[in-house]
Amino acid sequence: MRAIWSDTRKFQIWLEIETIACEAMARLGLIPKEDAAAVRKKGKFEVDEIAEIEKRTNHDVIAFLENVASYVGPAARWIHQGLTSSDILDTTLAVQMTESAQILSDDLAALRKTICKQARRYKKTPMIGRSHGIHAEPITFG
Repeated sequence: MRAIWSDTRKFQIWLEIETIACEAMARLGLIPKEDAAAVRKKGKFEVDEIAEIEKRTNHDVIAFLENVASYVGPAARWIHQGLTSSDILDTTLAVQMTESAQILSDDLAALRKTICKQARRYKKTPMIGRSHGIHAEPITFG
């Protein structure tokens, strides 16, 4: 879960969104296909460099774009075209929430399986029942 909400994962998602947007624009003939391919091939980032750039720009997305552009080269001119920071941030949040929900769902399924197993294991184990905070009729633990 921690990895999903890390800066590294956040920037991975940002890069994937920007790359997919470039590829879509290339399919529509809005940008050269070779530039979209260059973004896919050369696109990368360095978290520490982004942090340093952000100190100067006071803008996380601009810092990210500047860092990615330093690796991509001239084809980077198409990155973020037609997008807003909110497009990137909101989409990333949705991806992170989906990834997190999958972990929670998997964990809950495992918990349910364990609880069912224990209930079957202890279904005949007697214990004291309680009602309104006092002892009541005997029940089974499982």
